[in-house]
Amino acid sequence: MSAPAISTVGVPREVKTAEHRVAMTPDGVRELERHGVNVYVETGAGEGASISDADYVAAGADIVPTAADAWAQQMVIKVKEPKPDEFGFLRPDLTLFTYLHLAAYPEVAQALIDAGTTGIAYETVQSSDGALPLLAPMSEVAGRLAPQMGAHCLERHNGGRGVLMGGAPGVRPAKVVVLGAGNVGWNAAWIAAGMEAEVVLIDKNLDRLRWVDQIHKGRIVTVASNRGAIERSVLEADLVIGAVLVAGGRAPVVVSDDMVRSMKPRAVIVDVAVDQGGCIETTRETTHDDPTYETHGVLHYAVGNMPGAVPHTSTYALTNATLPYILEVAVHGAAGAARRDPALALGVNTVAGAVTNGPVAEFLGVEAADPVDAFA
Repeated sequence: MSAPAISTVGVPREVKTAEHRVAMTPDGVRELERHGVNVYVETGAGEGASISDADYVAAGADIVPTAADAWAQQMVIKVKEPKPDEFGFLRPDLTLFTYLHLAAYPEVAQALIDAGTTGIAYETVQSSDGALPLLAPMSEVAGRLAPQMGAHCLERHNGGRGVLMGGAPGVRPAKVVVLGAGNVGWNAAWIAAGMEAEVVLIDKNLDRLRWVDQIHKGRIVTVASNRGAIERSVLEADLVIGAVLVAGGRAPVVVSDDMVRSMKPRAVIVDVAVDQGGCIETTRETTHDDPTYETHGVLHYAVGNMPGAVPHTSTYALTNATLPYILEVAVHGAAGAARRDPALALGVNTVAGAVTNGPVAEFLGVEAADPVDAFA
């Protein structure tokens, strides 16, 4: 086996508030080591996901004492975008592979540009059929969590209307409106329906709605998206779940401030799209430590890293999806991988001070460079 283009990978401990996921499982470490890639894991990085340092050592990783040691490697893999305290670790010869969400976090984009770092975003790796394979597992987890969090918020002592999702014999269930029928929205609607709520799923893609209708056989009500339909649905909802996504770009606002004002007192909004800026006008990002706030008498839940609430499940789901791409970048280098795989080329967001993803560049107001040419 020839030597990989990237021979060292660092896995730092996540520093975002209440973020307990880690970017690599021991099985992932073992696979990288098998390809000649040495993995350096910051001590305690897996604790929040119930993975010990000993588990990593048994798989072949080296445990390093500080974040700086993990960040010193040729490629760093993370779960969340770098925080300001980590900007100092960025440098021109570093490849960073993580969720970046640069349209929602322009300060991160600027830090990557200033440092000349190669930034590859999980959320913009896109296959020829339009699928987002590295966003999908966390979208599925977030979608399945959303009704659970919404049900919790609907409890009266948590600030909600005091409505049980499934109602009771002789009592109507909660009305749940899900905006967007992608991976997040479909999973949210599925779980809400399983909780025996009355579920309305809204999307502009009629083929997607047909697909959902065929699977659920009318158990989930599907509605074509337009302003009037959204207004009427939101007005009647006990719980609104925002699940609208534009790959790489900022989520469009589909629920206005006036629509929120019209909602029932103590109704609940869970805006899963907050990672991309949110699809509800009244959304502002919150944390697991302080997840909710009230606007216009409506309780908002807008945690930016929802899957972090279930880090063990999320870590394994994420690594299952990311590992083949991480291996591709390690074996061929970022430039070689981008040339070989168009899906990975779309994941490249920054190279040598240039922005190389079209939707991200458009939102940041800069010209997009070709991701392959930028490596030259």
